[in-house]
Amino acid sequence: MAGRRSLLSPPELDDYIRAHTRPPTDIEVDQHAATDELGGVSSMRIDHEQMVLMTMLTQLVGPHLAVEVGTFTGASAMAIARGLPDDGRLVCFDVSRDWTSIARRFWEDAGLADRIEVRIGPAAEGLAALPDEPAIGLAFIDADKVGYIDYHEQIVPRLVPGGLLLVDNVLWSGDVVDDSIDDESTRAIRAYNDHATADDRVEGVILPVGDGVFMLRRR
Repeated sequence: MAGRRSLLSPPELDDYIRAHTRPPTDIEVDQHAATDELGGVSSMRIDHEQMVLMTMLTQLVGPHLAVEVGTFTGASAMAIARGLPDDGRLVCFDVSRDWTSIARRFWEDAGLADRIEVRIGPAAEGLAALPDEPAIGLAFIDADKVGYIDYHEQIVPRLVPGGLLLVDNVLWSGDVVDDSIDDESTRAIRAYNDHATADDRVEGVILPVGDGVFMLRRR
């Protein structure tokens, strides 16, 4: 399955990595094809290698409750839901009924729809409405970049000890280290990365997968 190239590897190495990663299922191929039909916005989807990584991390953590901020057409939610334990559930926050309707179709096909709940509306409000006590075992943020710090602050206190927060696009096509680029989203990503690094409630590492994934573990 074609997908965006990883940020730091040349094409031949990227192809090698893909050849040595669990191949996509037919449903994943169809889901990505349906996303491609949306045109330019299709670049917002995560690539296949990141899906495989997220499923494996979810399986390792075994969360009873997972949370996603920014669902788009459902690839990341599919990856998380596939890794949940039998009693696990995923709550997704997104503002688009159109995009999540595409997602629902493929979740049904994959037999995962009963594990996933979609809440349409501003994610900050949805997260604030969750119980205050730590219950989230895994969370994924892939939404508007200016909201990242707010989402982080809503999620981290609700993570169980040892819970994971995964944050997408933190290398922003390499723009985070290009001083000539100073648009709002780039500034927001830089600010988030600094904020997360300084947060002593978590420990983290940036993985050069896709567009960069910040993996943070609740202490």
